[in-house]
Amino acid sequence: METIYLAGGCLWGVQAFVKTIPGVVETEAGRANGSSCELEGEYDGYAECVKIVFDPDVVTVTDLMNELFDIIDPYSVNQQGEDIGLKYRTGVYSTYERHLEIAQQYIDGREDAKQIKVEVKPLLNYVKSAEIHQDRLDKYPDDYCHIPKGLMNKYK
Repeated sequence: METIYLAGGCLWGVQAFVKTIPGVVETEAGRANGSSCELEGEYDGYAECVKIVFDPDVVTVTDLMNELFDIIDPYSVNQQGEDIGLKYRTGVYSTYERHLEIAQQYIDGREDAKQIKVEVKPLLNYVKSAEIHQDRLDKYPDDYCHIPKGLMNKYK
């Protein structure tokens, strides 16, 4: 099993979507690459993300990039849907250099590569989100999500 962290705006929708992808064996809502301090319930500089444990024999990093690009606006800076702010930036984070190389090659291989605003960086730190954020759309299916409902059922 391997682990990668994907940021695609609000973590609720990203987690709900990626956990349905064949080969994804575990997900966890969290925050990546910010400062270590918590300020009034917000984590300074962190990107909302989903920790994804996956079987690389079933789903590849390239596959996960394809899926991420299906659910985000890759040209947007610090915004996905109605969610605005630094914590809603898009990104790919990993402790595996190979994952980052594959993600960057995926972006560089696109015709629109120069317009893409998805950051690809080593995972510096990660904080698990509170329990209320874990699998939130399963608990509260009517909560806001920027991902179209049709995509949420792609693998169901």
